[in-house]
Amino acid sequence: MSKQDGSGRLVTADPTDDVSAPILHVDMDAFFASVELLDRPDLVGKPVVIGHRSDRSVVTAATYEARKFGVNSAMPMAIALRRCPQAIVLEPHGEKYRHWSSVVMSMFDDVTPLVERLGIDEAFLDVSGAIRLMGPPWRIATELRRRVHAETGLRCSIGAASTKFVAKLASSVSKPDGLLVVPHDRTIEFLHPRPISALWGVGGKTEEVLTNLGLRTVGDVATASLDTLVRAVGPAAGAKLHDLAWARDPRRVHTETVEKSVGHEMTFSTDVVDPDVIRRELLRLSDKVGARLRAAGLSGRTVVLKLRTTDFVTITRSRTLADPTDLGRRIYDEVRSVYEATGKQHERIRLVGVRVEQLGTGDDGGLSLGLWDDDAEWREAESTMDALRARFGAAAPTPASLLHGGGDDSRRRSRHDRGQPGDGQLGRHRPGADGR
Repeated sequence: MSKQDGSGRLVTADPTDDVSAPILHVDMDAFFASVELLDRPDLVGKPVVIGHRSDRSVVTAATYEARKFGVNSAMPMAIALRRCPQAIVLEPHGEKYRHWSSVVMSMFDDVTPLVERLGIDEAFLDVSGAIRLMGPPWRIATELRRRVHAETGLRCSIGAASTKFVAKLASSVSKPDGLLVVPHDRTIEFLHPRPISALWGVGGKTEEVLTNLGLRTVGDVATASLDTLVRAVGPAAGAKLHDLAWARDPRRVHTETVEKSVGHEMTFSTDVVDPDVIRRELLRLSDKVGARLRAAGLSGRTVVLKLRTTDFVTITRSRTLADPTDLGRRIYDEVRSVYEATGKQHERIRLVGVRVEQLGTGDDGGLSLGLWDDDAEWREAESTMDALRARFGAAAPTPASLLHGGGDDSRRRSRHDRGQPGDGQLGRHRPGADGR
């Protein structure tokens, strides 16, 4: 797989009429950074980092010029600036990214109805039905790249192959601003020389295990016995890696998406030791998660607590409820209990997060109230707060109903806590997509 700085780039330079690669993976190049540069053309070609200029901030995105210094997304800003002191830091603007994502995705919809969105800046397209009208995949992809740049000023890279896995890999090695078509009969030739990290599901730990077995390329994994892989990484992962190493990937492009999780996180400006502060923040985050669940008509069965300590160790703990919920009060009760069970009440905490998983609606295993609703009083109060939020937005008061009962003094004080807003996270499950 190509490095994030664009080295090792492979592209299809000459037109090809091959029609055996109808699955396209379109990935916008350095999307967040590129969107910011639309308003700052004077910074094009310079090392630009998107994020907040704070030692506690992390890099949201970086231009390829910054990546050449080893700056990558999710890296602490302090490390990024040490690696690239001359980097120019720009604040992120989520509304811009959502706008340009919508514009670009509408172009994908003009090509084919079979578009599987993967987050805000990439998608799979099945162009099998467009070939007769628009030409072979190379021509379709070339025109799509031209149109994206002409109408937005942004650039994208596209991989075309006979499977989703290989198409995604092809787009990654064609970056930035490239197109790579992998004909079906040349798939193995393209795939086997790649490093084992190119295989979906191979992270740092799995890569270390496979490397210790002498497996360094996808071809090595392909020629290894299935028994060897199963003993190394387990039955499911072993079988999956063996299939992918031989480019066996039967998944189709799916157009529908289903919410997988709803969560919010908060990174403190300074590390927190006081457990009451942690509880108040868990309350605030739980309230926000509950409000988003109700707005989406969803409820969930599993509540997840996330803690990150001062030394960047991340702890996640979960608890599955007997009945699904969409109430902030119920989410808080559970996540607080999980927090108490961690034994981390006196450690220095850098980040806290609350997430709800195993989502559903009333029709597919979601919320079901039955004859009695033990949470009826809370539900009425939180529904009232939803109406106030809808009317007054950020000016709506903190829900007082979440602050009484249970004798917890931290709850009673939390309505005065106005801390920095947590980062919203809305995870999605895309049927047939990788768990990236």
